[in-house]
Amino acid sequence: MAGATQALTKASALAARCARGHPRLRSLFTLGPAAGFPRALAALDTALEDVAWLLRISSPHHHDGAGGDGDDDVLLGLPNIAQNEPILFFIWDHVARLHTGSPATRTDSAANLASLARDNQHFAKLIIEEDGVPPLLKLLKEGTDEGQEHAARALGLLGCDAESVDKLVQAGVCSAFATALKEPPMHVQAAVAEAIAMLANRSTTCQELFAQNNAVRYLVGHLASGTIQEHSRYSVSSSSLRNNVAAPQPMKSLHSVVLAKTHSMRHSGDRATEDVQRHGSRARCKKKSNAVGVHSAMAAKTAAKTNTNGSLHPPFKPQLGTSGSSGRGAREMEDPESKAHLKAMAAKALWKLACGHLGVCKSITESRALLCFAVLLEKGDGDMGTQVQYFSAMAIMEIARVAEHNLVLRQSAFKPSSPAAKAVVDQLLRVVRNGVYDELLLPCITALGCLARTFTASETRVISPLVQLLDERELPVIKEAVVALTKFACSENHLHVNHCKAIVDDGGARHLVQLVYLGDEVQIEALILLCYIALYVPESEELAQAGVLAVLLWASKQAHMVQDLRVEALLPDAKGRLELFQSRASR
Repeated sequence: MAGATQALTKASALAARCARGHPRLRSLFTLGPAAGFPRALAALDTALEDVAWLLRISSPHHHDGAGGDGDDDVLLGLPNIAQNEPILFFIWDHVARLHTGSPATRTDSAANLASLARDNQHFAKLIIEEDGVPPLLKLLKEGTDEGQEHAARALGLLGCDAESVDKLVQAGVCSAFATALKEPPMHVQAAVAEAIAMLANRSTTCQELFAQNNAVRYLVGHLASGTIQEHSRYSVSSSSLRNNVAAPQPMKSLHSVVLAKTHSMRHSGDRATEDVQRHGSRARCKKKSNAVGVHSAMAAKTAAKTNTNGSLHPPFKPQLGTSGSSGRGAREMEDPESKAHLKAMAAKALWKLACGHLGVCKSITESRALLCFAVLLEKGDGDMGTQVQYFSAMAIMEIARVAEHNLVLRQSAFKPSSPAAKAVVDQLLRVVRNGVYDELLLPCITALGCLARTFTASETRVISPLVQLLDERELPVIKEAVVALTKFACSENHLHVNHCKAIVDDGGARHLVQLVYLGDEVQIEALILLCYIALYVPESEELAQAGVLAVLLWASKQAHMVQDLRVEALLPDAKGRLELFQSRASR
């Protein structure tokens, strides 16, 4: 429209000069060349075509006489204004269809915009600049199930960088995604969870807003559904325990072990209040009997509405449960693949939201998510087993990274008496002991290293599996293992002496000497760990047998090693203490 206005202004000025009369026509052609007329006419023609195209795509299309969709599926031609950027034609056309098209047309346009954004980052930015976000948000709220899914996927792909994510956040995408997480169907919720992961991965500014809109709570609810016992925080109902007359069965799953351990901790406190409650129970017996009668009548009425499978037929749309997820009836109607996919995408979204954000990590650890991650890391979930295991491992790793530098989070989420924390550590150790170099091994090693300051002196099972990874393994595995062991042996760990002794007892000194000589990329990291061991357990006979002093003397002459600031701070003291103790031993 601005171009059309400019063309009209120029043509009007030219026409005004002609209308002054014939005596001045000679003056006109003298002052302005005759080529001005063709240029003005061409500009008017171009503006006319652009405005006509704009009117066509901005108007609803109707079938001739049938009242249905007319030429919604027919492209309306390339406007002149898009000659220099032909892709604008497709973007404008699909944005217009999102405004004026039928439900099927809007769904197709959202899918096309998602495809454009996936193919090219420049196209994604153009869609945002051309106001494609508001109609996509409207489709996410009001469209069909398939339309909502394509809209969520398109919005996630539009956040191609931090600047684009900021524009999406300003448009209200955080609240729209949080609302979409509440209601089924699951394939829409899975697309929204995946989009949240995309946005959080490209910008940290949206993490706080997603947390404020309860997205973390809803994601944890989807993760916990079918993973652990519903509506419980690692506890089982007391009635089932009191009425348990059958012989106890061996606990085979991680979840049952955690539940039994937690109940044994809580049940001792319940006995102390049992006698006090018994005195007031007789006075309430009459009231309770009336309440039981009402409850029985309601239960009978509810049972009459169940079908042959025992499921209720709700007369309304499933409402949001206390876990932030949709109703159980709606979940049971979904196929197992959709449930598994939603769980995997929820784990991925929680992983990305937790990266470097203390508030999100606290929200996750205060819920049931840690136990969910441990259970999913153990066995996966259906066809999405490997994928959800990887996302769970990465989420645990990111939470552990934040906890490494925050004492409050370490004490609350990973205290030694916490059943969920024990379950997480058990699964991390299981993966590390297996030692299979897959996508789970590296994040599990990193997580154990970040949790080094949470282990007690009696916790001796962690060091040995990490030391075993130093012996002729893949270079990335060796490097992560050395870094993790360094966090056990460094000065910041108040049990560094105990951990250094454990590393030496498991044969770590011999492996580290070889890595310093031949480790290439891991040389400096291995040397730093060896310096900590020489500082805190210089009296160890294993250090003398492994030739640690010789390797420290050799390293002190290597220019590329001593230039590292960490080596410069540790190597002289480590070499001096080792020389002192070994000279005493030789006497």
